[in-house]
Amino acid sequence: MKDICKLMTELASTSSKQPPLTILLAAPRGFCAGVDRAIQIVERAIEKFGVPVYVRHEIVHNRHVVEHLERLGAVFVDELDECPSDRPVVFSAHGVPKSVPAEAQRRNLIYVDATCPLVSKVHVEAQRHFAGGRHVLLIGHRGHPEVVGTMGQLPDGAVSLIETCEDVQNFVPQDPKLLAFVTQTTLSVDDTASIVEALKARFADIAAPHREDICYATTNRQVAVKAIAPQCDLVLVIGAPNSSNSMRLVEVARRAGAREARLIESVDDVRLEWMQSVKTLGITAGASAPESLVSDLVATLRANFEVRLQSIDSAREDVVFKLPQMLVAGAADKRSTGEPA
Repeated sequence: MKDICKLMTELASTSSKQPPLTILLAAPRGFCAGVDRAIQIVERAIEKFGVPVYVRHEIVHNRHVVEHLERLGAVFVDELDECPSDRPVVFSAHGVPKSVPAEAQRRNLIYVDATCPLVSKVHVEAQRHFAGGRHVLLIGHRGHPEVVGTMGQLPDGAVSLIETCEDVQNFVPQDPKLLAFVTQTTLSVDDTASIVEALKARFADIAAPHREDICYATTNRQVAVKAIAPQCDLVLVIGAPNSSNSMRLVEVARRAGAREARLIESVDDVRLEWMQSVKTLGITAGASAPESLVSDLVATLRANFEVRLQSIDSAREDVVFKLPQMLVAGAADKRSTGEPA
């Protein structure tokens, strides 16, 4: 935010008053229940087992969260072969292929699966459809850890990835009457609806999830952004560039009418040229972004603008997910837990 201070110096030469700025805070924003639980799992594991505790992949997609946990004693690795056999390992909230816990069991590792329960729900659905003889179509983004984990629940060839409506038209099934679809939990609601519509139009017998797979937090944050975007000259989305739900919020803001929308990791990313003509600023945060990053941004803006702050509430969230039993106070030690997070 150093550029903001430079802007203020320039403005001070022509005016003794701070420029006005209306800030619309989207609500809900920031941590969802799955992210909150995943972070708690790492913290509790450190308390229970001491340091270091290993974590396979980023526990959630946010640098600030990862750095906080590293300071506590977490060590983040890419694969299990980087974990020593005498230390516990936590699997990230995005979920992992079945081969990962299988390898942990083979090595007799203590492991905790911090997969979000809503991602685990998608895993169960995919397995149910496969058991029923259906080929599974997964709507998602290639290479995302959640997609890798979901596809890894079933044998090779049992799942086909669908990223676009064009993919729907190009897909050639062995039996069009034996298909089912599931989705990544962090997608754009609108984009996914278009793909689902195309699937149902082409394959009349395709089986759908019992309940929508896109998680409540992703949906709520997109609805909240839609509520503020038409009034905003700029919407700032706090989140990581590898966070799917954060990137979708930028897209949603632009489509919903914001003059511009940008992803930032923290207040330090805000640039002078963005703010010069902004009268109304929208702020939100992806589901893996701490609220402290929102507070830092607002505080810096208050120091440099005459801020009028409004919270625009679109939904109430009171979802809480239980911690794995092995991390609950008084629980007996176990070598592993397959309980989804």
